[in-house]
Parts: sequence; C-alpha cells; structure tokens
Amino acid sequence: MSYTARSIVVLTGAGVSAESGINTFRAADGLWENHRIEEVATPEGFEHNPQLVHQFYNERRRLLLDKNIQPNPAHLALARFEQKFTSQCKGEFLLITQNIDNLHERAGSRNVLHMHGELLKMRCQRSHMVFEISTDLTYDNECRCCLSMGNLRPHVVWFGEMPLHMAQINRTLENCDLFISIGTSGNVYPAAGFYQLAKRRNAHTVELNLEKTGSDFDEHIYGPASSAVPDFLDGLLEGARAQFSKTSNSAG
Repeated sequence: MSYTARSIVVLTGAGVSAESGINTFRAADGLWENHRIEEVATPEGFEHNPQLVHQFYNERRRLLLDKNIQPNPAHLALARFEQKFTSQCKGEFLLITQNIDNLHERAGSRNVLHMHGELLKMRCQRSHMVFEISTDLTYDNECRCCLSMGNLRPHVVWFGEMPLHMAQINRTLENCDLFISIGTSGNVYPAAGFYQLAKRRNAHTVELNLEKTGSDFDEHIYGPASSAVPDFLDGLLEGARAQFSKTSNSAG
C-alpha cells in the first residue's frame, strides 16, 4: 500500500454480519421478513401496533442470541487490527457500525459506535434512559425508571429518526486520514455520505464490498468480507508498523 494512516475510521454494514448468519433487514422486494417497513421500522408503526413491532425485534434478538451465531473472520480481524494499531502503532481508530447486533463487541472491538442502535438494548420513551435486554420485550413490560407499562421500545433507530452519535462521527471523519467502508450498500444516508466528508478533508477512502456500489471511493476491493477484510487489514497493519518504526527511529 502506498499510503500510511495515523487516524482510521471504519464503517461496517450488513455485509459484515451476513456471513455470521444475520439476515439483512432489507430484502430484494423491499419487505422486511414479509413486513412493510412502515409497519415495523417507523415511530408511526410502533404507535399503531407496538405488539407487532416488539414481536419483530424479539425474533431478531432470539436469533442473535442463538449459540450458532458467532463473529466471523471479518469481525475478528477488525478487533485484532484495532488492538495492534492502537497499542503498537499508537494510532487512533474508530469503528462505526450500521448493524444493531453485538458481534463486533463479541469479537473484541473496543471503540465502537452503533449509529442505528443496539438490539440488546431498550429505551424508555419518556426519560430516554437505555437499559440492556436479552429476553423478549412486550408492551406490558414495566419500565424500571418511570414504573409504567408501554413506555419501553427497542433501542433501534427507525426510518424518520436521527442516527445516534452523529456529532462525534462527523468530528472524527473530519480528522481521519483513512476511511474504510465494509459491507455497506451505499444507499442509506447519512452513512452513504461519510466517505465524501472524509475525502473533502483529504483522507484516503477504501471500499470493501461483495460487489460494486457505484460510490466514488479512491480504492475498491471486492470479495466476501470474511476473506477481504483480514487480507486488507494485515497489509495495512504491516505498513503502519513500518511507518511507526521509521518515525520513532527518526525521532530518536
């Protein structure tokens, strides 16, 4: 690789978790598990039929907690790279994920922002307090902060809602020198525009995906995430180590 980086931002999408057995939400016909998006992924859908929405996310949560669902080589490579890049090369690393599963954390990733929320968390609509959950959630669950039923909802960003952590994400994108997008469709904003913000600040941008998205990245790598991500990150770490060693020797 002809570039080096001291501050790296990675964005991951559904293509990373798909190889672990997590089905992507958006199907080819625009339906989510035979449901209309408006029914299960909007505030209006939840207000109209909270039991249906709870049922939908309860099924997703049960799948995530199945013992057969495990981090794949892409998750593990990202965690391994973060640990070595920050400790051995003294670099800065942020992982932004559009995924609501916890496979990055289970793989060992530390600095993770879930911009679309987390499946294993619930939120009180009155106080906005967030709590962990690993069981089914229903309309009849009593909220521990307001002691009322019906106030708890999945801690998931629905259509029409603002993604989480945007101020921190934008600040980091403006200061990174390498932006890597992995397994994303390039169709969902604001995430689809992250690489453009990074490019305007002269960051090198790389897309790793199963197929071409049409986005104007500086570099494109195509293939399954479980093989493309480890190969790319191994080469990137080797270059970062060499650069750090050179810089350290020059300073000494």
